[in-house]
Amino acid sequence: MPLKYPSGEEILKGDRVRFFGEPGEVVMVVDGLVGEGENDWHMKEHGPGVMVREPKYFGVAYITTFEKLDFVGRGQDP
Repeated sequence: MPLKYPSGEEILKGDRVRFFGEPGEVVMVVDGLVGEGENDWHMKEHGPGVMVREPKYFGVAYITTFEKLDFVGRGQDP
């Protein structure tokens, strides 16, 4: 089942977001075991979630709840 923002859009790698109001980017989406070490480790240890890069306060954070994650646009959008 795809992971979704509170607004209903599917969360995809490369998405531009606001994380606690700060600009960020989704760098990994983990919604199942895929045979890749980092993805599978996060899935086994924490469950489905996303890795968000937000350099001002958090650096990189793995999150499993998305209420503070707002969709801004797809990575390929201008």
